[in-house]
Amino acid sequence: MFACCCSSRMSALPVKPGLRHSVSEWNSNNHQLSATAQHERYVSNVIRQEGRSLRNETNCKTTWDDSDTSRRLSDRVWDVARWKEALETCAQKLDEEMEALTLSKEQTEQALAVTAVPMEVGNECLTLRDGRRGYELAIDPVDEQLKKEVALIERVQQVLQQHIEKAFEKVCVLQEARHQLTTDIQNKMDALDIDMSSLSLTVKSPQISLKTNPTRIPQCSSTPQEWVQFSQYNVARAQEAMQVSQHMREDMSLTRAQLQNELDTQRRATEFALRKRNHHEEQARNELEWQIRNTEDEMAEMESDIHGLDADLQVKTASLKLAHTRLENRTNRPGMDLCRDEVQHGLVSEVHQLEATIMALKQKLSEAQHSLQKMKLHHSRMLQDLARKQEALSLELRSMNTRTRLTSASCTDKTPVLLVPLANSSGRSNLQLLAQ
Repeated sequence: MFACCCSSRMSALPVKPGLRHSVSEWNSNNHQLSATAQHERYVSNVIRQEGRSLRNETNCKTTWDDSDTSRRLSDRVWDVARWKEALETCAQKLDEEMEALTLSKEQTEQALAVTAVPMEVGNECLTLRDGRRGYELAIDPVDEQLKKEVALIERVQQVLQQHIEKAFEKVCVLQEARHQLTTDIQNKMDALDIDMSSLSLTVKSPQISLKTNPTRIPQCSSTPQEWVQFSQYNVARAQEAMQVSQHMREDMSLTRAQLQNELDTQRRATEFALRKRNHHEEQARNELEWQIRNTEDEMAEMESDIHGLDADLQVKTASLKLAHTRLENRTNRPGMDLCRDEVQHGLVSEVHQLEATIMALKQKLSEAQHSLQKMKLHHSRMLQDLARKQEALSLELRSMNTRTRLTSASCTDKTPVLLVPLANSSGRSNLQLLAQ
């Protein structure tokens, strides 16, 4: 109660008056307030005008910068797309060249495999002809042609093997160049995705935000000149590899044709020499058979003549015995009857004549027997040589039959061969990029 009375009494007391001002001070204060208000309004008006000008200027600048950035992005997208198309075109040509080179390599491998039969046939013919005996084992033109053929086949195999190895190395180079192109194309596709995504962004896009230090230069970044030079280098490297591969394919095709012509020429020369040699051997065999038949006929006649000579010799010996006996008996005549009469002279002459005849017959018989023995010996030699000639002809015939495998193989080679579609370095017939 007392507290309430005290507080009401204190509130009724008057407030202490403040500092008093004069009228001039009052007027001065009013003037200052008005001037200050006018100045602030002027400053505010200037700031507003500058703000509006800045807004208009920054809006135009931002719009222009955004438009210029979009144009630059669009140009960049076009450049990247153009280079991507050029790289893809080069990669497609590179794939075609790899397939062509691989096909040429396979054709060369087939040509190398085909030489196995001629090599086997040549060695087999040489082995067969080494089975000849006696004078039939001669170093004839067939031997020379067969050895030349085997040496030629060995040289052809070496040349084809060298081409196959070079083609394999070049395929590896093409695959490496294709890998570089694939990597470059993939990088450009990723860059296109990023630039096109950036080109599609607007201020209203929900995925935009402030980033930390966005103006930094990324490590391992390249200049536009380096970027162009890198793609130009990849394309130039691929084109150079394709050009070398084309020259290699042309060289391989020409080499295969030349070597095949050489093999065909040598094969015909060998077969001609073999046929000629076979003809000569047949002639020699026929001549020898004729000689054998004539010799056999002569031997038969000689044997008949020997029998005749022997019979005549026996007759002449008997006549000589008769003359000797007569002469011996007439020596027993007595007295004057032991006369050297005409009979005596005739018998003596007969004896001399018979002795000469017997001597001549014996000599001729000896000569006939010696000649017959020589003919028999030579006949045996001719029979032996005929057997060798027959054996040699049989070997030549087997060699000719063996060489028929070459003509059958060449006819088989002329038939079209179904080829399996080739695969490129990645194992697919058409390369597919990672982003496709």
